[in-house]
Amino acid sequence: MLKQVSFIFFLVFSCYMGAEPKLGLKHLTNEVEVNVAASRVWELYRHLGISFLAAQQLKNVIQSVQVLKGDGGVGTILKLTFVPGNSSYTDKFIVINDAKKVKVAMGLEGGCLAIGCSVQIVKLEIIEKTRDSCIIRSDIGYAVKKEFEANDPKPNIQLLAAAAQIAKRFLESSGTAMSA
Repeated sequence: MLKQVSFIFFLVFSCYMGAEPKLGLKHLTNEVEVNVAASRVWELYRHLGISFLAAQQLKNVIQSVQVLKGDGGVGTILKLTFVPGNSSYTDKFIVINDAKKVKVAMGLEGGCLAIGCSVQIVKLEIIEKTRDSCIIRSDIGYAVKKEFEANDPKPNIQLLAAAAQIAKRFLESSGTAMSA
């Protein structure tokens, strides 16, 4: 058990530091350009704002969002239950870097972990382009258990892509700063 926890910590730290290609993780990435300052987008993504906004806008996909532990900072455990309510995904925020505008969450259960992946790491980055525009980059790094490689299980990045589009519409249409 200690070896497994040590490996997961090493894997997560390595992903945050940008060494994941050497670890053999596969990636799915989505980028959305937003005509709003990166600091405003980060306000929405930094805590729980994007999760609740996406759930509010995607009621046909997300049945509920539950904070199992924490307040949106590092260590927060979040559970998304999907419509019709029989599947869910739980992750833990492990990195929140305000200077780099990066948030990393490690999957705990559900998602591709339920279909043969051994690791699922979600990295959200807000990348400043100009003073008034940025890119929301959503990346899922994952590894497949050997016994499931033939099935080629993959996480689904569509929910993160939809959340980024919702954030774009919300932020570009609102002229005032909001707090998450």
